[in-house]
Amino acid sequence: MPSRMKISIILLIVVLDFLAIGCFADASANSTTTTQHTIPTELTIGVDQVPNIKNASAVDANIVAKGYSLINVTHLDRGLTGILKLKGTTNIYGYDFDYLNLTVEYQTEKRLNVHIEPVDLTNVFVLPDSLVPKPKIEDSLPFDKSELVFEYDKENFGFEILRSSTGESLFSTKGNPLVFSNQFIQFNTSLPEGYAIAGLGESIHGSLNEPGLVKTLFANGVPNPIDDNDYGVHPAYYDQRYGTNTTHGVYWRSSAPQEVVFEETSLTWRSISGVIDLYFFSGPDPKDVIQQYVSEIGLPAMQPYWALGYHQCKWGYDTIDDLVDVVANFKKFDIPLETIWSDIDYMDTNKDFTNDPYRYPTQKYREFLDELHNNSQHYVPIFDAAIYVPNPNNETDNDYPPFHLGNESEVFLKNPDGSLYIGAVWPGYTVFPDYLANNTQVYLNTLFQDWYERLPFDGIWADMNEAASYCVGSCGSGRYFDNPVQRKGYHFADQSHYPLGFNNSNATEWESITESISSSIAATATGSLLSSSSSSRSVDSMNTLAPGRGNINYPPYAINNMINNHDLAARQISPNATHADGTLEYDIHNLYGFLEEKAIHEALLSVRPNKRPFIIGRSTFSGAGKYAGHWGGDNIADYYMMYFSIPHALSMGFFGLPFFGSDACGFNGNTDMELCSRWMQLASFYPFYRNHNVIRAIPQEPYRWEAVINATKTSMNVRYLLLPYYYTLLHESHVSGVPIMRALSWQFPYDRNLSGIDNQFFVGDALVVTPVLEPGVNFTKGVFPGDDSVYYDFYTHEKQNFTAGRNETLDAPLGHIPLHIRGGHIIPTQEPGYTTAESRENPFGLIVALDAKGSASGKLYLDDGESVEVDESLYVDFVASNNKLVGAPFGEYSIVQPLANVTILGVGEKPTNALFGNNTADFDYNNGTVYITGLEEFTRERGAFGYEFVITW
Repeated sequence: MPSRMKISIILLIVVLDFLAIGCFADASANSTTTTQHTIPTELTIGVDQVPNIKNASAVDANIVAKGYSLINVTHLDRGLTGILKLKGTTNIYGYDFDYLNLTVEYQTEKRLNVHIEPVDLTNVFVLPDSLVPKPKIEDSLPFDKSELVFEYDKENFGFEILRSSTGESLFSTKGNPLVFSNQFIQFNTSLPEGYAIAGLGESIHGSLNEPGLVKTLFANGVPNPIDDNDYGVHPAYYDQRYGTNTTHGVYWRSSAPQEVVFEETSLTWRSISGVIDLYFFSGPDPKDVIQQYVSEIGLPAMQPYWALGYHQCKWGYDTIDDLVDVVANFKKFDIPLETIWSDIDYMDTNKDFTNDPYRYPTQKYREFLDELHNNSQHYVPIFDAAIYVPNPNNETDNDYPPFHLGNESEVFLKNPDGSLYIGAVWPGYTVFPDYLANNTQVYLNTLFQDWYERLPFDGIWADMNEAASYCVGSCGSGRYFDNPVQRKGYHFADQSHYPLGFNNSNATEWESITESISSSIAATATGSLLSSSSSSRSVDSMNTLAPGRGNINYPPYAINNMINNHDLAARQISPNATHADGTLEYDIHNLYGFLEEKAIHEALLSVRPNKRPFIIGRSTFSGAGKYAGHWGGDNIADYYMMYFSIPHALSMGFFGLPFFGSDACGFNGNTDMELCSRWMQLASFYPFYRNHNVIRAIPQEPYRWEAVINATKTSMNVRYLLLPYYYTLLHESHVSGVPIMRALSWQFPYDRNLSGIDNQFFVGDALVVTPVLEPGVNFTKGVFPGDDSVYYDFYTHEKQNFTAGRNETLDAPLGHIPLHIRGGHIIPTQEPGYTTAESRENPFGLIVALDAKGSASGKLYLDDGESVEVDESLYVDFVASNNKLVGAPFGEYSIVQPLANVTILGVGEKPTNALFGNNTADFDYNNGTVYITGLEEFTRERGAFGYEFVITW
């Protein structure tokens, strides 16, 4: 290419870059500040690190370490204690501890704890029970009653956990040295060949962790990297053993940055802080393990009923009029809309607790919310983790009470020298609430109360709470007088991205937006130049040994944090940020989002006592489900991301966050008609159902394409019909920990062929969803397990001729998502309305899917849908056998809506009659299905479940 042409392209890129930044400033800035500063590039570049797993010259601790010997063992009624003595100093990635305390505790018949910590806890972080609950002894239990057995070697200390009923080794560190230093802990367990281990997240990966995989457990604000550390941290896994048909679980109760390496027959677990606090759960089935684990970390919150409705969001609803139009368009096209959301667009220059006075004026904003609530709809705004630091040299900018109140109350993170830790996020240089400070909860309660009284929202979207920061360290110290500042060269979205198959399935659309693509490519090139110029910077890694707490910012062992230079401070609060009690962010970085969600939960309860707080959070930790749901974060509009959303959802269910969903149609990049049709239908079966996309990408509300309208309405009709079933599953998860979405391998835990299936899932025990996950096809494939199982097509009610273990081909033209009911289950339904409130006013129905023996069972749970303390509830048990269905209610919650119909699948011959009690009921029979209708006549007076009823056919 001639040099003149190169210069022209570079100039074009610079102009486009300037225009993009200018557009951002114009769209967001209502400040009186006339000069728009940017964060200097050098403040955003971390220190280059070489992760040890990628460093060929790194020392292998297994080879060098000497390990410990066990001395002074004391056997107790519930376990044992002992002292571990270092056999030889190596100081590999920190200074070795000479003596460690070992405590083994048989806590229940199914749970065992192994705890190892230094004898001298000076400069050692031990995770407080007040932050993350510590499982405790629950009952009196002799050793010989435990399903788990602890054995050990003394001279070269190692331990083994055995299953007493089978003698199988579940976890064994024997033969490998324990390493325990001030900044590096490592132990290994042997594994059988062909193991099936799932968990250890959060990451975008398939369900199973295969040999060669490295899982990094460090909360990361960069969206959805494949196989790398993502937003949340969940240090737990379950191990499904098909040789003995058992499953057990392991949980390391630690908030430290961690790394887990999978090899052919071993697992290596590392941490750079804290102590060893391992919990073993005996199962024996996957759902048993999940219940045992989730019951200890915190059972999931009971979501409000309305949370099950459809949610719409977009970054780019620039004005309140945009929200009004979106709500009106959903109504125009008769697409149910439960909740409208706002990204940062509503804020005044991106500051929390504000609304833009020009684009979102308070009076008009309030009128919109009042109208929304009058229509039984809801509103959820975003809340970012950081608080803006106003410019003291600008009187208007300095008028920001959330900062001044927090600063006066001492509720923000500090630097080690006691000064404010000031990072940078959307509004500019920012500070971060310290959830270990004494006054932080009162501070939040006050601000949320004021905010709610001005603009009555219905829930909170907790974003950026890893917590993310766009610069390294306290970059705003001494610079906050430049506020408001912005990120340099940020273009919001790569609009050059379109999903696989776009040009084939969207030819006319492709032609009409070619110009948009071309301009986006230029913008992307600008971003690439900026990236390449910054990545060329080279700095010494500084991973030196240090006594005491050690080298906090650059530990001697560098974990594989996926940020481009692997610096722990890149895109995050720095490890040396200091909490009010002296705790370092280094030790509890992984807890930041969890602690924020807990505090928001309390703040919402203070605003609306006894109304269930609705929170969707980005960064989560073990136990976060007690306070919040979770969405999959900033995914990409493409088929592979739609596929990965399934194992992502299943893993979050195991982690105690069953109320999960991914951004339907994709967040980053542009979607298209076909992808959006498929994704809107898949997402309709996730517990949390929301469409959301990035600013400046093609709008993707479902009414944008006729085909997407039809697909969406079809699936929404099914979802809203099933609301009583979903709400019952929500309650089951709330009281037991069992997820709403369930892997096939959980439902049939002894069939190895189902291990790792990620393209299908169960909703509860009754429904199987088999989505289309690729473009340009009109079919999909799935398996339907169980030698004696019967499956029915949900839409036609026809019994399917499936063979267990065979990969069945299913018709799936655009607009159709295969859905099947497994025989043996009874599903409660309710006639769909436009909102969940309308739906709750409609008649009930029952779908009875008989198994091969002509039997089925199910249940229903209902309450007022919003109270934290439920005074009145209703439980109904349904049992069908021998051509008879019994519905047995108990509880005080009154249902006035009648039972309208019962549909019975799998009836071999047409009945001679159908009876409701002693009353003859109308029925029809078609292709093995009995349709009993007109039951309002018998149930209108006392409601559908006002008393026990019997239906025979």
